[in-house]
Amino acid sequence: MDERVARMALCAVGHLASPALAELVAQEGAEWVWASLKQAGESSALSRRAQVVDLAEIERLTVRCGARFLIPGDDEWPAGLASLASALVGQQGGEPSGLWVRGRRLEDTDKGVALVGARAASQYGEHVAMELAADLAALGRPIISGLAYGIDAAAHRGALSVGGPTVAVVASGVDQPYPAGNAGLATMIGRRGTIVSEVPPGTSPTRPAFLARNRLIAALGAGIVVVEAALRSGAKNTAAWGNEIGRVVMAVPGPVTSSTSQTPHRLIRDGQAVLVTDSRDVRELLDPLGTVEEAPRRGEDVPLDRLSEDQRTVREAFEVGEEVGAGTIARRTGLPMAVCLATLEELAQDRWIEEGESGGWCLPHA
Repeated sequence: MDERVARMALCAVGHLASPALAELVAQEGAEWVWASLKQAGESSALSRRAQVVDLAEIERLTVRCGARFLIPGDDEWPAGLASLASALVGQQGGEPSGLWVRGRRLEDTDKGVALVGARAASQYGEHVAMELAADLAALGRPIISGLAYGIDAAAHRGALSVGGPTVAVVASGVDQPYPAGNAGLATMIGRRGTIVSEVPPGTSPTRPAFLARNRLIAALGAGIVVVEAALRSGAKNTAAWGNEIGRVVMAVPGPVTSSTSQTPHRLIRDGQAVLVTDSRDVRELLDPLGTVEEAPRRGEDVPLDRLSEDQRTVREAFEVGEEVGAGTIARRTGLPMAVCLATLEELAQDRWIEEGESGGWCLPHA
C-alpha cells in the first residue's frame, strides 16, 4: 500500500479533524498509521471502523464521479492547509489526510476569499453576498464557501454570474453534495468551479463533518467574510478558525434588529473581525499596501465647496432677506474694502448674490 491509498483509507475512517491522528500521521507516516489500525483489530472504535473500510469501493466511486484524490505534496494541494497543522478550535484540528476534488483545478486559493453566513439569510444578506462575490471573482479571486442555503449559495452564484472561480467545500461526498436542494447549483460548480470534500464519495454528512469542513473553508483562502450569522452558527465557527490560523477575518454589518446581525456585530465589537461593506474594503485588507485606490473619505463636492475662501467668507456674511452695502460686508468679514468689492462682483457674476433695489447687495430671491 502506498501513501496515497493509506491517506484515502484514513479519510474513510471518519475520524475527521483529529489532532492526535494528524500528529501521528505527521510523525510516523500515513502507511504506518493505517497498518497499525488494521492490525489493532477490535481494540478501539477507530480500529473497528478501519476493519470495514472498503478501499476498492471508494476507488470505484471516485473514478465514477470523475473526482481525484489529492494529498500533501501534490501540485494541486493548497499550501494554506498547512496552517492547520498546529491549530485547535474546540476539540478539532490538524491538516486533512487528503481531499477529494471534482471540477477545475484548485488554483490560486491563496488569493481566495471565504464568504460564509446564515442559511436563513435575509434578502439584504443574499444581495450583499452576491455583490461581494461577483466583484471579487471578477478580479480572479476564488470565492470559497460551503454550498449551504442562504449566504453560501448566494456567494457561489455571485462568482458564477461573472464567470469567476468558486470552490464549494462540502461535508458529504463530492458525488452527492449536500444539501440536495442545491443540486442544480452543485452541478454548475462541478462544471465551472470546484467541489472539495475530506470524506469519500458516497458519504453522508454528519455534524462533526460540518465542523471539520469549516476549518478547510477558513484555511483555503486569504480571508473570511461573515455576512449574516446568528450567535450559534457554522459561520461563527469558521471565523474562529480564521482567527486561530491568522487569516484576515471580516464582517458585514446589518440591521441591529435582525438576529442574523448578532455574530457579525459581535465579531466587530470584540475586535475579532474588521468591518467591511464592499469589495474595495476587502481588497484593501488583502492586497499589498498601496495597490488599491483609496476610497473617497467625503461626499461629493457641492457648488459652495468650489468657492474660494474669500468668496465663501463674503457669501456667508449675508443674512436671508437683508440688503447691505460693501462697507457692512467688509466690517463683518474683516476683509480689505478692495478685496471685498472684487469678491462681491465675482459672486454677483456667478449669481451667488445680486444687486438690491436700494443699491446694495442681497442673496438671490428664490
